[in-house]
Amino acid sequence: MAEKQEAETLAKAVNDVKIGGAGDKYRSILQEETQNIHWRHGGPPIFDTVNKLFEEERTKEWPKGSLEEAVQNAVKSWEMELSHKTRLLDFKTINPDKFKLFVNGREGLSAEETLKLGSYNTLLKSSLPEQFQYYKADKETFESSHDEFRSAFPRGFAWEVISVYSGPPVITYKFRHWGYFEGPFKGHAPTGERIEFYGIGIMKVDESMRAEDVEIYYDPEELFAGLLKGRPLSNLKTDKQDTGHDSQHNKSCPFAN
Repeated sequence: MAEKQEAETLAKAVNDVKIGGAGDKYRSILQEETQNIHWRHGGPPIFDTVNKLFEEERTKEWPKGSLEEAVQNAVKSWEMELSHKTRLLDFKTINPDKFKLFVNGREGLSAEETLKLGSYNTLLKSSLPEQFQYYKADKETFESSHDEFRSAFPRGFAWEVISVYSGPPVITYKFRHWGYFEGPFKGHAPTGERIEFYGIGIMKVDESMRAEDVEIYYDPEELFAGLLKGRPLSNLKTDKQDTGHDSQHNKSCPFAN
């Protein structure tokens, strides 16, 4: 009974808004305010491509109105706002005055800091010495980070809730993130393989179901082991120059075809 009430409360907060920028059913945007929001790319985003990937390969299909479905939609909506809105005053999924994002136990970032850095840079920031960093978030901008991952995952980088362990006000959930490495990343040729990783999220929400604290725990090596697996593009270029034609490796590489 308690879980049902939690699901209904969270679902109401999500369903009080219009679903999606262009009929999207997984991310909520307030219908009456879509024209007044400052969108990063001039208008509401369209997620048709990544939604197709999500629907084809999700491991769970949660019942409508369940706590799991409500959590999934709430987190997808939060990520959508972070990636596509430019003003905190347009955010509906967080409490900007209290919001903090903590990743793998690092120091919390405010709403303003998180918006400035962007989702990729905040999640991939590392405390390792620079020479050991797979990805140097401090040297990336919001735009460059998104360009890198849009290039690497042209079909999108899908996200789903695997389990929900507790409901509001402290929502704890397990998630899965995946995509197909079909474009270049940081000088590495794509392999065409699926890359995925799992993690845990803990989200504290206020009485309006806006996130105040978000904690994310995951292993970045699960992501970068796949992204750095592709041969350096400089090597592929050298192979082609040396042989005068595409090598057999080039022929099997999605980037070269």
